[in-house]
Amino acid sequence: MIAQPYQLYVERRDRTKNVSRFYAMSIEPNLFGEACLVRRWGRIGAKGQSMIHHFERERDAVVLFLDLTRQKQNRGYRTLSDCNP
Repeated sequence: MIAQPYQLYVERRDRTKNVSRFYAMSIEPNLFGEACLVRRWGRIGAKGQSMIHHFERERDAVVLFLDLTRQKQNRGYRTLSDCNP
């Protein structure tokens, strides 16, 4: 069982470089009680790609979730509220 919800949706836009990307991830339980980190990314408006990581412990999924969040922020991805003040 997941202790609390973990969800993230961020975008990176730069009209001068024709960049319009999204990155989304969440931690969800699977049928066997494992924590799964579900990642989706691609061009805004497209289906994009996805990847699922399985973990026996929720803590390991949270560590990867936070690490990926920092990486995306460093690359210029922002939440929608940050993009449109």
